[in-house]
Formats: sequence, structure tokens, C-alpha cells
Amino acid sequence: MTYHIPVLAKESINGLNVKGNGIYVDATYGGGGHSRLILEKLQEGKILAFDQDNDAIKNLVKDTRLIFVNENFRYLKNFAKLYGFVPSDGILADLGISSWQIDTAERGFSTRFDGPLDMRMNKNGNRTAAWVVNNYEYDELTEIFKLYGELRNARKIADEIVFHRKNNPIETTDTLKVVLTKLAPRGKESKFFAQIFQALRIEVNNELDVLKDFLKQCTDVLKVGGRLVVISYHSLEDRLVKNYMRSGNFKGEAEKDFFGNVISPIKPVGKFIVPTQNEQEENPRSRSAKLRIAEKIA
Repeated sequence: MTYHIPVLAKESINGLNVKGNGIYVDATYGGGGHSRLILEKLQEGKILAFDQDNDAIKNLVKDTRLIFVNENFRYLKNFAKLYGFVPSDGILADLGISSWQIDTAERGFSTRFDGPLDMRMNKNGNRTAAWVVNNYEYDELTEIFKLYGELRNARKIADEIVFHRKNNPIETTDTLKVVLTKLAPRGKESKFFAQIFQALRIEVNNELDVLKDFLKQCTDVLKVGGRLVVISYHSLEDRLVKNYMRSGNFKGEAEKDFFGNVISPIKPVGKFIVPTQNEQEENPRSRSAKLRIAEKIA
């Protein structure tokens, strides 16, 4: 099955600085595109790969050097210890949704196809987007669309949802779009609905808290000199990644010692990287990608 075209493939693998006998973590296995590229550079080395989506199992590469964990990457440290991946030479995380997930209507991630309002990365999870839309209070919905969707008209969006769900539950992606169509800015409908879906997906999967948990564990798992490579796709994710790599915390304010030296276990390597024009044309879903690299220093 064609599951995912790896974004910034060459750049991310170069950023990891892969050694033939090194041990690496692919925190977001998906279709295995990045893991395959790492395996090409390994000899005696190994990969520990994570993915909470059961469908990723169908795309596992048959290689004894790869250990797969069907769990959320927020459990990075526990499983890294269990399988002997502490300390690791590098950790890679591609925070995007896989092409297969987007193109499968019943997953509810896409604004292009009608399907159930699901949006769970882990299909065993209890909370769906439909549950959020039909059960959250007005103020809770407002907060989600304001913070996670970065939508200025969050109150009006919440108001429309609360009004319409009184008569009929909002259960499908198309129904939600119909309910909110009049609030979409003319000519910018696609962006508007992408922000709506992004906000719900982040809430359903608790994505930002999970990302924080993951990043804080990376410095415990990496060896000194080990690399952390993260590809993000929207400003909320990227801000967390940038701040953590810059200062070792999520505020982005570096703590300093008596002599003015920054106190952080990690430092950025180079500037962030975005896809080339050619990659964006070949893979439109890469357009918003931003790659950052950091190295553990203490």
C-alpha cells in the first residue's frame, strides 16, 4: 500500500548524521519512508520505530534491524529503555498525517471527502471529533478553535455548532462543512476548513501535550552528540519544537548561569529547512513542512 511520501527525506536523514553501527528512533513510522532510508545507511545498527495507528503495521519493512512499537511516541523513554535504545544516536519525528490517513474517508481527517467525524490517530481512542463537536460546551469549543485553529471568528463558529446540534447531531465531515459554510471567508474556504479540522484533530489526539511529553524525553534518550530531527507542519507545533531546541524549555527563554552561558541540554544545528519548490510541486502536502535539527550537548 502507498502510505506516505516521506517529506524532506534527504534533509532529515542528513540531519540525523547516521552512523553504520548507530541506534536510532523513528518516532512516527507511518509508511516507513524515513525508516527505510535510515536502514540503507545502517550496517550493524538498529531502529526503534513507533506508531500508534494499527494500520501502520500493514506497511512494516521486513528487516531484523527494525523493532516496531505500536504505541504513541509519548512513551518514548519507557520503550527505549526496554529495548536497549538508551542512549540513542538520533531521533526522528515527522509530525504530519500520512497520505493514507488523509485519503481514507472513514478516518475523517480530510476536508475533501465525506466521512464520519473521527480524526483519531489511534482508532482505539474513546474521543472522536464528533463527540467533541456534539458534547463540548460553547466556551470549550470557542477555546479550541481560537487556540488550535487560530481562527478569529471562533465564537461564531462555536455558536453555529451549538445551534445546529440542538436538532440533529453533527456526525460527518460534510455536515460540519455545511453548518459552517457561511462563516468561511470568500476565496479562502479551503484554508478555513483546514483550520477547523486542524483544531479538532489536535483536541481529539491531545497533540500538543503529547509533543511536549515527547520532546522532554528526547534529551534523556539521546547520547551526547546525538541528533534530534523534527518535521512540523503548523505554527503551534513548530513553536514548541523551536523553543525547546533553542532553550530546553517551551517558553523559549534561555536560562543562563552566573557567567551568562545558556543552560540547556540541547542546541540547534543550523537554520530550519523547508522543502524545495520542486518537492512542493511533486508532493503538495509538503508545502507547510519545516524541519529543525538539534544536538544534545550535555
